Amino acid sequence: MGRRLQGAGKTRGDILDNEKKIRLQKMLADCGVASRRKAEDLIEQGAVLVNGAVAHLGDKVDPNRDRVTVQGRDVQPAMQHYYVMLYKPRGFVTTMSDERGRKCVAELVQDIPARLYPVGRLDKDSEGLLLMTNDGDFANAVIHPSKHIPKTYRVTVRPSVTEEQLAMMSVGMELDGRMTAPAGVKVLQKEPGRVVLEIVLHEGRNRQIRKMCEQLGLEVARLKRTAIGSLRLGMLAQGQWRELTQEELARLYPGVQAKPQRRGRPAARRSTASPGQVKK
Repeated sequence: MGRRLQGAGKTRGDILDNEKKIRLQKMLADCGVASRRKAEDLIEQGAVLVNGAVAHLGDKVDPNRDRVTVQGRDVQPAMQHYYVMLYKPRGFVTTMSDERGRKCVAELVQDIPARLYPVGRLDKDSEGLLLMTNDGDFANAVIHPSKHIPKTYRVTVRPSVTEEQLAMMSVGMELDGRMTAPAGVKVLQKEPGRVVLEIVLHEGRNRQIRKMCEQLGLEVARLKRTAIGSLRLGMLAQGQWRELTQEELARLYPGVQAKPQRRGRPAARRSTASPGQVKK
Protein backbone atom coordinates (compact mmCIF):
# COMPACT_ATOMS: atom_id res chain seq x y z
CA MET A 1 0.00 0.00 0.00
CA GLY A 2 1.33 3.44 -0.89
CA ARG A 3 2.40 5.75 1.91
CA ARG A 4 -0.39 8.12 2.89
CA LEU A 5 0.56 11.77 2.57
CA GLN A 6 0.05 13.91 5.63
CA GLY A 7 -3.14 15.96 5.50
CA ALA A 8 -3.94 14.95 1.95
CA GLY A 9 -6.05 11.86 2.62
CA LYS A 10 -4.51 10.20 -0.44
CA THR A 11 -1.68 7.78 -1.03
CA ARG A 12 1.22 8.67 -3.25
CA GLY A 13 -0.10 6.05 -5.67
CA ASP A 14 -3.45 7.82 -5.81
CA ILE A 15 -1.74 11.06 -6.75
CA LEU A 16 0.43 9.44 -9.41
CA ASP A 17 -2.63 7.72 -10.91
CA ASN A 18 -4.49 11.02 -10.97
CA GLU A 19 -1.61 12.72 -12.78
CA LYS A 20 -2.04 10.24 -15.63
CA LYS A 21 -5.66 11.24 -16.11
CA ILE A 22 -6.86 13.71 -18.69
CA ARG A 23 -10.20 15.37 -19.28
CA LEU A 24 -12.68 13.08 -20.96
CA GLN A 25 -13.40 15.42 -23.87
CA LYS A 26 -9.67 15.68 -24.62
CA MET A 27 -9.34 11.90 -24.60
CA LEU A 28 -12.27 11.60 -27.04
CA ALA A 29 -10.72 14.21 -29.32
CA ASP A 30 -7.28 12.55 -29.18
CA CYS A 31 -8.89 9.23 -30.17
CA GLY A 32 -10.56 10.78 -33.20
CA VAL A 33 -14.13 10.48 -31.93
CA ALA A 34 -14.98 14.16 -32.36
CA SER A 35 -13.67 17.65 -31.74
CA ARG A 36 -13.54 18.75 -28.10
CA ARG A 37 -16.66 20.87 -28.52
CA LYS A 38 -18.61 18.00 -30.10
CA ALA A 39 -17.25 15.61 -27.46
CA GLU A 40 -18.65 17.89 -24.77
CA ASP A 41 -22.04 17.75 -26.50
CA LEU A 42 -21.90 13.94 -26.51
CA ILE A 43 -21.07 13.90 -22.79
CA GLU A 44 -23.93 16.28 -21.99
CA GLN A 45 -26.31 14.07 -24.01
CA GLY A 46 -25.40 11.07 -21.85
CA ALA A 47 -23.91 9.21 -24.80
CA VAL A 48 -20.55 8.60 -23.09
CA LEU A 49 -19.93 5.95 -20.43
CA VAL A 50 -16.78 5.50 -18.32
CA ASN A 51 -16.43 2.02 -16.84
CA GLY A 52 -20.14 1.50 -17.39
CA ALA A 53 -21.31 4.71 -15.68
CA VAL A 54 -22.72 7.77 -17.44
CA ALA A 55 -20.00 10.40 -17.73
CA HIS A 56 -20.30 14.09 -16.85
CA LEU A 57 -18.47 17.19 -17.99
CA GLY A 58 -15.34 17.61 -15.91
CA ASP A 59 -14.69 13.88 -15.56
CA LYS A 60 -11.11 12.70 -16.03
CA VAL A 61 -9.97 9.33 -17.31
CA ASP A 62 -6.82 7.28 -17.69
CA PRO A 63 -6.85 6.23 -21.37
CA ASN A 64 -4.78 3.14 -20.55
CA ARG A 65 -6.98 1.86 -17.70
CA ASP A 66 -10.53 3.18 -18.04
CA ARG A 67 -13.05 1.75 -20.47
CA VAL A 68 -14.80 4.52 -22.41
CA THR A 69 -17.74 3.92 -24.74
CA VAL A 70 -19.65 6.33 -26.98
CA GLN A 71 -23.13 5.27 -27.98
CA GLY A 72 -22.24 1.72 -27.02
CA ARG A 73 -18.98 1.54 -28.99
CA ASP A 74 -15.58 1.21 -27.32
CA VAL A 75 -13.21 4.12 -27.85
CA GLN A 76 -9.80 2.98 -29.05
CA PRO A 77 -6.69 5.20 -28.87
CA ALA A 78 -5.56 6.49 -32.25
CA MET A 79 -2.53 4.49 -33.41
CA GLN A 80 -1.57 7.10 -36.02
CA HIS A 81 -2.49 10.72 -36.52
CA TYR A 82 -3.69 11.97 -39.89
CA TYR A 83 -3.65 15.58 -41.10
CA VAL A 84 -5.66 16.02 -44.27
CA MET A 85 -6.44 18.90 -46.60
CA LEU A 86 -9.79 18.43 -48.34
CA TYR A 87 -11.40 20.54 -51.06
CA LYS A 88 -14.95 20.57 -49.76
CA PRO A 89 -17.44 21.02 -52.58
CA ARG A 90 -20.68 22.94 -52.28
CA GLY A 91 -23.58 20.82 -51.16
CA PHE A 92 -21.72 18.95 -48.39
CA VAL A 93 -22.23 19.71 -44.71
CA THR A 94 -19.21 19.88 -42.40
CA THR A 95 -20.27 17.06 -40.10
CA MET A 96 -19.51 13.34 -39.81
CA SER A 97 -23.19 12.38 -40.03
CA ASP A 98 -26.46 14.20 -40.57
CA GLU A 99 -29.88 13.28 -39.24
CA ARG A 100 -31.49 14.96 -42.28
CA GLY A 101 -29.68 12.70 -44.72
CA ARG A 102 -27.55 15.41 -46.30
CA LYS A 103 -24.15 14.63 -47.81
CA CYS A 104 -21.34 14.91 -45.24
CA VAL A 105 -17.61 15.52 -45.65
CA ALA A 106 -17.00 12.15 -43.96
CA GLU A 107 -18.04 10.51 -47.25
CA LEU A 108 -15.13 12.19 -49.03
CA VAL A 109 -12.42 10.75 -46.74
CA GLN A 110 -13.93 7.35 -46.00
CA ASP A 111 -10.97 5.49 -47.52
CA ILE A 112 -8.65 6.83 -44.78
CA PRO A 113 -8.17 4.08 -42.15
CA ALA A 114 -9.12 6.35 -39.24
CA ARG A 115 -12.09 8.37 -38.08
CA LEU A 116 -11.36 11.98 -38.98
CA TYR A 117 -13.35 15.03 -38.02
CA PRO A 118 -13.33 18.57 -39.42
CA VAL A 119 -11.14 21.34 -38.02
CA GLY A 120 -13.57 24.26 -37.99
CA ARG A 121 -16.44 24.57 -40.44
CA LEU A 122 -17.53 25.59 -43.91
CA ASP A 123 -21.26 25.99 -44.41
CA LYS A 124 -23.18 23.83 -46.89
CA ASP A 125 -23.18 26.44 -49.64
CA SER A 126 -19.47 27.28 -49.30
CA GLU A 127 -16.50 25.41 -50.72
CA GLY A 128 -12.75 25.18 -50.47
CA LEU A 129 -10.02 24.28 -48.00
CA LEU A 130 -11.12 22.20 -45.03
CA LEU A 131 -8.69 20.53 -42.63
CA MET A 132 -9.56 17.14 -41.16
CA THR A 133 -7.68 15.18 -38.50
CA ASN A 134 -7.89 12.69 -35.65
CA ASP A 135 -5.47 14.73 -33.50
CA GLY A 136 -7.45 16.72 -30.95
CA ASP A 137 -4.51 18.88 -29.84
CA PHE A 138 -3.83 19.94 -33.43
CA ALA A 139 -7.50 20.73 -34.10
CA ASN A 140 -7.81 22.76 -30.93
CA ALA A 141 -4.64 24.73 -31.67
CA VAL A 142 -5.72 25.63 -35.21
CA ILE A 143 -9.22 26.84 -34.31
CA HIS A 144 -8.44 28.49 -30.96
CA PRO A 145 -8.98 32.27 -31.20
CA SER A 146 -5.72 32.99 -29.37
CA LYS A 147 -3.70 31.63 -32.31
CA HIS A 148 -5.06 34.27 -34.71
CA ILE A 149 -4.47 32.01 -37.72
CA PRO A 150 -5.81 33.97 -40.74
CA LYS A 151 -8.24 32.37 -43.17
CA THR A 152 -8.44 33.62 -46.75
CA TYR A 153 -11.58 33.53 -48.89
CA ARG A 154 -12.38 34.31 -52.53
CA VAL A 155 -15.86 35.80 -52.53
CA THR A 156 -17.99 36.71 -55.55
CA VAL A 157 -20.66 39.30 -54.72
CA ARG A 158 -23.44 41.02 -56.67
CA PRO A 159 -24.23 43.52 -58.00
CA SER A 160 -21.23 45.74 -57.14
CA VAL A 161 -19.38 47.10 -54.15
CA THR A 162 -18.55 50.63 -53.05
CA GLU A 163 -15.48 51.98 -51.30
CA GLU A 164 -17.63 52.65 -48.25
CA GLN A 165 -18.74 49.00 -48.11
CA LEU A 166 -15.15 47.80 -48.43
CA ALA A 167 -14.10 50.13 -45.62
CA MET A 168 -16.86 48.88 -43.33
CA MET A 169 -15.81 45.27 -43.81
CA SER A 170 -12.17 46.22 -43.26
CA VAL A 171 -12.51 48.17 -40.02
CA GLY A 172 -15.20 45.97 -38.47
CA MET A 173 -18.98 45.70 -38.34
CA GLU A 174 -21.48 44.96 -35.62
CA LEU A 175 -22.88 41.43 -36.04
CA ASP A 176 -25.11 39.72 -33.50
CA GLY A 177 -24.48 42.47 -30.98
CA ARG A 178 -20.68 42.69 -31.14
CA MET A 179 -18.05 44.08 -33.47
CA THR A 180 -16.09 41.92 -35.86
CA ALA A 181 -12.31 42.09 -35.86
CA PRO A 182 -10.70 44.10 -38.66
CA ALA A 183 -10.46 42.09 -41.89
CA GLY A 184 -8.27 42.30 -44.96
CA VAL A 185 -10.43 43.13 -47.99
CA LYS A 186 -9.36 43.82 -51.57
CA VAL A 187 -10.92 43.72 -55.02
CA LEU A 188 -9.53 41.01 -57.28
CA GLN A 189 -11.84 41.46 -60.23
CA LYS A 190 -14.65 43.86 -61.13
CA GLU A 191 -17.18 43.44 -63.91
CA PRO A 192 -20.66 44.82 -64.55
CA GLY A 193 -22.96 43.11 -62.06
CA ARG A 194 -20.31 41.16 -60.13
CA VAL A 195 -17.17 41.73 -58.06
CA VAL A 196 -14.63 39.18 -56.85
CA LEU A 197 -13.15 39.98 -53.44
CA GLU A 198 -10.38 38.49 -51.36
CA ILE A 199 -11.32 38.59 -47.67
CA VAL A 200 -8.92 37.59 -44.88
CA LEU A 201 -10.48 36.88 -41.48
CA HIS A 202 -8.66 36.56 -38.17
CA GLU A 203 -11.62 35.13 -36.26
CA GLY A 204 -13.96 32.20 -36.79
CA ARG A 205 -17.50 33.46 -36.29
CA ASN A 206 -20.35 31.47 -37.80
CA ARG A 207 -21.19 32.48 -41.41
CA GLN A 208 -19.38 35.78 -40.81
CA ILE A 209 -18.73 36.75 -44.43
CA ARG A 210 -22.28 35.96 -45.50
CA LYS A 211 -23.70 37.98 -42.61
CA MET A 212 -21.41 40.93 -43.35
CA CYS A 213 -22.40 40.96 -47.00
CA GLU A 214 -26.10 40.57 -46.21
CA GLN A 215 -25.95 43.53 -43.83
CA LEU A 216 -24.35 45.61 -46.60
CA GLY A 217 -26.97 44.60 -49.17
CA LEU A 218 -24.61 42.37 -51.14
CA GLU A 219 -25.53 38.96 -52.54
CA VAL A 220 -22.89 36.25 -52.14
CA ALA A 221 -22.84 34.27 -55.37
CA ARG A 222 -19.84 32.12 -54.45
CA LEU A 223 -17.65 31.71 -51.37
CA LYS A 224 -14.45 29.68 -51.47
CA ARG A 225 -11.81 29.32 -48.73
CA THR A 226 -8.42 29.32 -50.41
CA ALA A 227 -5.98 29.36 -47.48
CA ILE A 228 -5.55 28.75 -43.75
CA GLY A 229 -2.43 30.52 -42.52
CA SER A 230 0.36 29.69 -44.97
CA LEU A 231 -1.47 26.57 -46.16
CA ARG A 232 -3.02 27.12 -49.59
CA LEU A 233 -5.57 25.04 -51.49
CA GLY A 234 -3.54 25.29 -54.68
CA MET A 235 -4.57 23.04 -57.57
CA LEU A 236 -6.43 20.47 -55.46
CA ALA A 237 -9.67 19.58 -57.24
CA GLN A 238 -13.14 19.50 -55.71
CA GLY A 239 -13.72 16.36 -53.67
CA GLN A 240 -10.00 15.51 -53.53
CA TRP A 241 -7.82 15.31 -50.43
CA ARG A 242 -4.16 14.90 -49.56
CA GLU A 243 -2.15 14.63 -46.37
CA LEU A 244 -0.18 17.63 -45.21
CA THR A 245 3.59 17.53 -45.38
CA GLN A 246 5.95 17.87 -42.43
CA GLU A 247 6.88 21.37 -43.60
CA GLU A 248 3.25 22.47 -43.85
CA LEU A 249 2.49 21.15 -40.39
CA ALA A 250 5.54 22.82 -38.91
CA ARG A 251 4.47 26.21 -40.31
CA LEU A 252 0.86 25.82 -39.20
CA TYR A 253 1.49 24.24 -35.78
CA PRO A 254 5.11 23.67 -34.71
CA GLY A 255 4.16 21.32 -31.88
CA VAL A 256 2.95 18.67 -34.32
CA GLN A 257 6.19 18.21 -36.27
CA ALA A 258 7.14 14.79 -34.95
CA LYS A 259 3.73 13.10 -35.15
CA PRO A 260 3.21 12.23 -38.86
CA GLN A 261 4.82 8.98 -40.02
CA ARG A 262 5.08 9.84 -43.72
CA ARG A 263 7.37 12.19 -45.59
CA GLY A 264 7.06 14.17 -48.76
CA ARG A 265 3.96 15.60 -50.42
CA PRO A 266 1.41 12.83 -50.99
CA ALA A 267 -0.48 12.87 -54.26
CA ALA A 268 -4.02 14.18 -54.18
CA ARG A 269 -6.61 11.44 -53.95
CA ARG A 270 -10.15 11.41 -55.22
CA SER A 271 -12.76 10.53 -52.66
CA THR A 272 -14.69 7.30 -52.95
CA ALA A 273 -18.02 9.13 -52.98
CA SER A 274 -20.29 7.85 -55.72
CA PRO A 275 -20.36 9.68 -59.09
CA GLY A 276 -22.53 12.76 -59.15
CA GLN A 277 -22.08 13.54 -55.47
CA VAL A 278 -19.45 16.22 -55.99
CA LYS A 279 -20.96 19.41 -57.27
CA LYS A 280 -19.07 21.78 -59.51
